[in-house]
Amino acid sequence: MSIFDRFSLEGRVALITGGGRGLGFEIARAFAEAGAHVVVTGRTAATLDRAVAAITGNGGSAQAAVFDVADIGAGRAMIAEISKTRGRLDILVNNVGARDRRPLAAFNDDDILDLIRTDLLSAISLSRDAAEIMKAQGHGRLIAVTSIVGEMARPGDAIYPAAKQGLTGLMRSIAVEYGAHGVTSNAIAPGMFATETNAAMAANPDLVAFARQRVPLQRWGRPQEIAGAALFLASDAASFVNGHVLTVDGGMSIQM
Repeated sequence: MSIFDRFSLEGRVALITGGGRGLGFEIARAFAEAGAHVVVTGRTAATLDRAVAAITGNGGSAQAAVFDVADIGAGRAMIAEISKTRGRLDILVNNVGARDRRPLAAFNDDDILDLIRTDLLSAISLSRDAAEIMKAQGHGRLIAVTSIVGEMARPGDAIYPAAKQGLTGLMRSIAVEYGAHGVTSNAIAPGMFATETNAAMAANPDLVAFARQRVPLQRWGRPQEIAGAALFLASDAASFVNGHVLTVDGGMSIQM
């Protein structure tokens, strides 16, 4: 098997939460180009339909699954349905993340629980069920999309970093619990990416200047630049990579 063959996902089934746009879509598109059947999830059918059409229009295999990851029961049902209809589940990418930038004192308990349910509890539930399927197969890849803010902090943004740090702990725990069964668990920690959600920020002259000063590559990341990292971790090329956080931030987190 050549090194290029080791990056192939031919015959594998991947579930990507939040796969209809942004980083999730670029991950899904890359997996499909590498041969996987991808299931993209999200709350808006029209967004998912456009994503599936873009992937299949390029010769890939994809389907949409409309549900809110905060609905834990719906997520469990989707995992079971994929396993039943496709006969396997090889890759799970927990990509969805909600963010609310406010001072901590401005949050009530329900606000906090809503964010934690979306950003962390959903990933715990999906990972638990997916890992058991992968354990039975003797092979699987779990990938959590965290953030460099899991290791960094700034005022007015407490809950999102807390949840992302929780994802890192989850990923590492799964790595040691399921590694003996052929299942690897890793994370990608993105920095500043110019996704649709961040479009206004990425176009803000002050934040463009901030990126030039703070990021060694002197720019925001392009969404497609996440794809190579995700494909590596999902493929046999990363067969001995387990419990690792791969930072994709243009060097922002290491520059003083």
